[in-house]
Amino acid sequence: MKKYVLDLRVVGVSRLHERYVLIRLTREERLPQMQPGQFVEVKVEGSVATFLRRPVSVNFVDREHNELWLLVAVVGEGTRQMARLQAGDVVNVVGPLGNGFSGPSGGTAWRTGPGEVLLVGGGVGVAPLLYQGAVLKEAGLEPVFLLGARTAKDLLMLDEFRKYGEVFVTTEDGSEGERGFVTQHTVLQKRTFGLIQTCGPTPMMKAVAHFAWQQGVECEASLENMMACGLGACLCCVEKTTEGNLCVCKDGPVFNIKKLLWQI
Repeated sequence: MKKYVLDLRVVGVSRLHERYVLIRLTREERLPQMQPGQFVEVKVEGSVATFLRRPVSVNFVDREHNELWLLVAVVGEGTRQMARLQAGDVVNVVGPLGNGFSGPSGGTAWRTGPGEVLLVGGGVGVAPLLYQGAVLKEAGLEPVFLLGARTAKDLLMLDEFRKYGEVFVTTEDGSEGERGFVTQHTVLQKRTFGLIQTCGPTPMMKAVAHFAWQQGVECEASLENMMACGLGACLCCVEKTTEGNLCVCKDGPVFNIKKLLWQI
């Protein structure tokens, strides 16, 4: 897929949580095609301590309003500077980068019945699942979302997810949904899934992958290795796989778990 260097105008910045902001970007021309699971590299202006671009997952592409949504976790100086953006500011991004989740026409074992695609996310890892859910819905499928967080206040964009499928929730303290981790939710025992796609903290994704292996279910995981260049040049995001060392930014970030060495 062709990559672009784009100057995008900030439409708005919404503080969803003390640690998360939603940045909406647009431009006069139509945005290029992007796949769920891909990401962009954002140039951070105004910070003398930030030299590298910041990789951010594509959270959503609103074709009606020609907007790219980025859900940003504020964890360091670069992302703090991004959180200070205001409507009208211009942001330079490179993208779309990487390989995203497979779609209904992909090679993975897809089923067409409603509720048979499960999208599992935790923390800011829920970001690419919103766009994937929208794409599945547009294709006539009804995805199921299973979203986990520490507390109810850490759950993000639930109303948006509900537009595209059923939403099930776990919180570690039981303040919303079922108490515990996503792999402990009862929906996993009550429903049968033909495909699981997941993004979030690595321990969570490994647990999801283990469940998928046990059940014989196809599973894709979007890895969150540290990525600097986004093009496979710096080699800081290398992941050991069944095919040798691969760059997550270029060969991923989405991998079928059969390629990963998590089961060893």
